[in-house]
Amino acid sequence: MLPEPKPKSKHSFLPVLIVLFLVSYGLMCLLTVEQDKTIASQRWLITSLLGDSTELSNLKGQLIQKQYAKTQAAGAASQAQAPSTQDSLTQQPSAKPKAQDSPAGNAHSRNKGKVQKGFPQRPPLGISDTVDGRRIVETI
Repeated sequence: MLPEPKPKSKHSFLPVLIVLFLVSYGLMCLLTVEQDKTIASQRWLITSLLGDSTELSNLKGQLIQKQYAKTQAAGAASQAQAPSTQDSLTQQPSAKPKAQDSPAGNAHSRNKGKVQKGFPQRPPLGISDTVDGRRIVETI
């Protein structure tokens, strides 16, 4: 008689697969917990920076208001002193020709005591802001 061959075990990899599945599930849970901690710390950092940014904006606004009040006070003081200087100019004739002969000279003399505000600076044009002549469609 012939010896019977051993039947091959069908479930030999099952315990190994179960262990690998449990290890991978544990690592995935650990990753989820670590991501939650990271998100919470980022949320705290963002709220902290937002508070600091708001406080800084308020301080800048107060500083600008103080500077504006100073310039207004200086403008009022120069307007108060302007009549006395104009009286002295009318009493002493100067050798310079008067600019009041032209309409532009009158406008300049009226605005002499006022504080001149400059135009706000424009930001430099970016690539998307410049106009490319090749892209302009001309239709008749």
